[in-house]
Amino acid sequence: MQPITSKELDYLADSLTNEDLLIKQAANAIAHAQNPAIRQIAEHLIQSHQQHYAQILSALQQHAQHAPNQPQQQ
Repeated sequence: MQPITSKELDYLADSLTNEDLLIKQAANAIAHAQNPAIRQIAEHLIQSHQQHYAQILSALQQHAQHAPNQPQQQ
């Protein structure tokens, strides 16, 4: 497994942030929507984005297991 570059790590961190934001926006839509169809769509979106978040996090954790231990630079 090739090491992940810092640019790729930044991209993955941004992706996690974006997925989290999309989950929160869909939850907000559920809280304010009066149409049951809209609520159902938002619930589906939450599930999808939670899966995406979990997949990205899992990939990062798998990489961390294979990556050599390196001290972080400040």
